[in-house]
Amino acid sequence: MKKYFVIGNPINHSLSPKLHNYWLKENKIDAIYDKKKIEEKNLQTVISEVKEKKINGINVTVPFKKAVIPYLDKLSPEAEQTQSVNTILLSNDNLVGHNTDILGFDKAIKNLNFNMQGKKILILGAGGVVPSIIFALNKMNVSKIIISNRTKEKAEHLKSQFHYLEVLDWGDINDFDVIINATSLGLNKESINLDFSKFANNKLFYDVIYNPEETNFLKEGKKLGNRTENGKSMFIYQAFEAFKLWHGIEPQISSDILEILNND
Repeated sequence: MKKYFVIGNPINHSLSPKLHNYWLKENKIDAIYDKKKIEEKNLQTVISEVKEKKINGINVTVPFKKAVIPYLDKLSPEAEQTQSVNTILLSNDNLVGHNTDILGFDKAIKNLNFNMQGKKILILGAGGVVPSIIFALNKMNVSKIIISNRTKEKAEHLKSQFHYLEVLDWGDINDFDVIINATSLGLNKESINLDFSKFANNKLFYDVIYNPEETNFLKEGKKLGNRTENGKSMFIYQAFEAFKLWHGIEPQISSDILEILNND
């Protein structure tokens, strides 16, 4: 039986096993998918198990999307450009890192029928999935991407990677068309202690978090009369791409899946 894992810290919130195991069963693949909480010092050991064929594939979540790169032999062009990996597989005895978050975010936004062209975007956070979101947004021809992070140095570091970024001090919020929460604030029902009152009427509040389904950030956005969306579609689409890479099969995205994930 083949084995697949998602690794991260924290990891309890991840619904990846639920989704992948559903697809594995649907496609009659003799495999199991589980989640594994690890420390950074154990990364190399876990990844080497893919090379040794003890593990057949790994998904990577916060905070290890960049940290895994030194232990890989090759990167896909998207993973190379974003320096972010969320899917690992063995190909011709090479450990290859892929980034399926870009396509996941792109498809999720297209599903919303929200035209990003010419929009001003504010991203809160600078870790994990942020390079992928920046990469995807730039391809959507937005007018401006502004980033704000509690540790400003991390945001500045991203600006050295994506020169067109603007960096704002944490809490220095102006008027934007779209605000994206890419921090972990909300995973444990925390609030983001910022004043969003200027963000009223028909802005888009987007949260990368999908479990819980409605974070305090989204509740506040809704209260102000804005459109809100969590990261569930992005999560499903990035998983779809990872499944395709590992198994050579496009799994079906059905209403059953949303029901399974919503009933968590």
